[in-house]
Amino acid sequence: MDKIKWLIAVLLIAAGIVGFYHYADQGLLYRVLGLLVVIGFAIAIALTTQSGRATLDFGRSAVLEVRKSVWPTRRETTQTTLIVMVMVLLVGIMLWLFDMFLKWAMQLLIGQGG
Repeated sequence: MDKIKWLIAVLLIAAGIVGFYHYADQGLLYRVLGLLVVIGFAIAIALTTQSGRATLDFGRSAVLEVRKSVWPTRRETTQTTLIVMVMVLLVGIMLWLFDMFLKWAMQLLIGQGG
């Protein structure tokens, strides 16, 4: 029975897309609303299948897990951002100095240096 429901859902979406382009002379708003209604019906049918219910349960449990998350405070976020910016600056300066040293060494090696 689930396969038949999935087939109906897919056929509804296909019919909605065909109808969207078939009624090209109608206003875009009405065509988009019609397509959204058809897709809504197709999703409602798909959610009555076993895999659709499992997907819905998974989504609900994911939302519950997100609610359990402890988000950082504004102060923690600001401190972490500043630490990252300082570290990026320090690593950039170190890489620049290393690059300057390699440039100096290469110029000495090939005889173009002073």
